[in-house]
Amino acid sequence: MAKTWADQSTDIRKGEELQLAQLEKYLIEQIEGASGALVVEQFPSGFSNLTYLLKLGDLELVLRRPPFGAKIKSAHDMGREYKILHALSKSYSKAPRPYLYCEEESVIGAPFYVMERVQGVILRSKMPKEMQPDAATMGGIANGLIDTFVELHDVDYKAVGLGDLGKPEGYVERQVVGWTKRYFKSKTDEIPMLEKAAEWLSANMPKESSASLIHNDFKYDNVVLDLKDWTNVIAVLDWEMSTLGDPLMDLGTTLGYWVNQSDPAWMQMLALSPTVLPGNPSRTDIVQRYAEKSGRDVDNIVFYYVFGVFKIAVIAQQIYYRYKHGHTQDKRFASLIEAVKGLGGVALQAAQKQKLDNLF
Repeated sequence: MAKTWADQSTDIRKGEELQLAQLEKYLIEQIEGASGALVVEQFPSGFSNLTYLLKLGDLELVLRRPPFGAKIKSAHDMGREYKILHALSKSYSKAPRPYLYCEEESVIGAPFYVMERVQGVILRSKMPKEMQPDAATMGGIANGLIDTFVELHDVDYKAVGLGDLGKPEGYVERQVVGWTKRYFKSKTDEIPMLEKAAEWLSANMPKESSASLIHNDFKYDNVVLDLKDWTNVIAVLDWEMSTLGDPLMDLGTTLGYWVNQSDPAWMQMLALSPTVLPGNPSRTDIVQRYAEKSGRDVDNIVFYYVFGVFKIAVIAQQIYYRYKHGHTQDKRFASLIEAVKGLGGVALQAAQKQKLDNLF
């Protein structure tokens, strides 16, 4: 099974093509041993930075660039993502090794970086049924994911040269205040439960538990699994939102995305990764293993989960705001307001009941 499920690239989406002649010339000039005609394909998933497979002779590389038309440099900072990988890959084996960063837009029309291609399996929410692991394997994969999360948070970010990546002091407060402002800036409907959850977060902010390198989007589809042993995580991808901050805020975001089989059907429909498959741990089980492996105090974990759910609700609200105001015509976004309302209920229920699971 494993050999047939390696993550594959496909044809490039219309409108997202690269300038092959300039790119081929640039790569051959910059990368030692690169030769031959350039062949480019695209990895189909992802909603932010675009990811391509480059083939130059026997060499396989991965190129990352901002979305076409993106104007927010801070949200699609290729140089920053390259810097993180360049620093990490020297001592953290699960960070892919970057080859180069190019800020000159004349090559492909935008800044980009190129890194090694890591061959392996990536579990996505809509994987074919025959690819879905059995319950025992799924449980092992989940354990590998959590253990990798602990490893990531244990990286000595100062020693690897990332001490200036962010400001850990005051991180919790900045995040709560910032995401609350984003909600009210994009508000379209009255959602009392979500606003009450925001008030609860503001009134119950703990001090930072500690400072770590945090990923901010850590879930199944951002890790690569060993082709021969899916329970072994061999690489962590998509570092674009990584910074320095409270590791429990990072865990809270992951818990926010973690939908269980016991959650309401509407929540399961929102699942962005295959956490609903049999064998997956509950959110409570995740926290228990994380605490055991990391030695961190997780007494305030409900706060971090409520924050994670609230942040996801705000992201959905921002997308719905763009749809309602005609900035996007994508009909898939028309019902997102119902998800925002539902997530507001989840956040408030978790806060009031002081637990992570079986909220309804």
